Amino acid sequence: MNAQNILREITPLSEKDCFYVVERFRSEFNFPVHTHPEYELNFIEKAKGAQRIVGDSIEEIDDLELVLITSENLEHVWVNHNHKLTLIREITIQFHPSLFDGNLIHKNQFKSIKEMFEKARKGLLFSRQTIEKVEPLLSSLTVEKSGFYSVLKLMSILHELSKSDDSRILASSSFVGKKDTFESRRVKTIHEYIEQHYREKIKISDVAVLVYMTEGTFSHFIKRRTGKSFTDYVLDVRLGYAVRLLVDSTHPVAEIADLCGFNNLSNFNRIFKKKKLLTPKDFRNQYKKTKMIL
Repeated sequence: MNAQNILREITPLSEKDCFYVVERFRSEFNFPVHTHPEYELNFIEKAKGAQRIVGDSIEEIDDLELVLITSENLEHVWVNHNHKLTLIREITIQFHPSLFDGNLIHKNQFKSIKEMFEKARKGLLFSRQTIEKVEPLLSSLTVEKSGFYSVLKLMSILHELSKSDDSRILASSSFVGKKDTFESRRVKTIHEYIEQHYREKIKISDVAVLVYMTEGTFSHFIKRRTGKSFTDYVLDVRLGYAVRLLVDSTHPVAEIADLCGFNNLSNFNRIFKKKKLLTPKDFRNQYKKTKMIL
């Protein structure tokens, strides 16, 4: 989505504040798609059927939701969708990236938090098990009167979240335009090649040669490092660019399919719906519903 069409949220945080926390109870979501420079941790309870949009990820949520976002340009929003208008509980924590400036974030004890922040540049969704573990801490933070102890509680929450091994990245690398800083050189080489040639037919043999591997070894390598087959990895890159065009341009869907390396429109529609659970046309319309022109 073009940056001019997105609300840039002005948060209540001042430069002297460490963080901002608010607990809300409401029957519906009514805030438009937005961005902000602050890091945000958002907990939502009893909003089953609502829809979460984070970058190019659009998903219907369950009755418990916890998402961390650490990119100032990653658009996000929650909308009513299929929610039945029961009372929603929401806890939002926002804090300056500068809270971890200097050497603190580079200390060994903060390594897992640093890596979590990197992943959360694309939006990071936590599992129900993790949410249930940190919910008491989140709740206690909303009523903590001591500023000092509230900071300690926030640190504890972030530490617990960073130790969970079942979180899931939401937006695609192609949409966000950032690569993971901790990927190996070979994965970066592979990704850069795909980004340069995603409009063309990409052969696994050509990419394997780049990293001095046989096709079999390469297939195992890419699966181990990315959790995806080579075919799915290429598809995700192409879909990321396709989504960006659907959001940012008025190009016809057929033209976008061609520009992003899909061999025909029906194939593009089929793959897109399988991956995003919406047709390209519906995806574009969904974004139009949530954007605000300023």
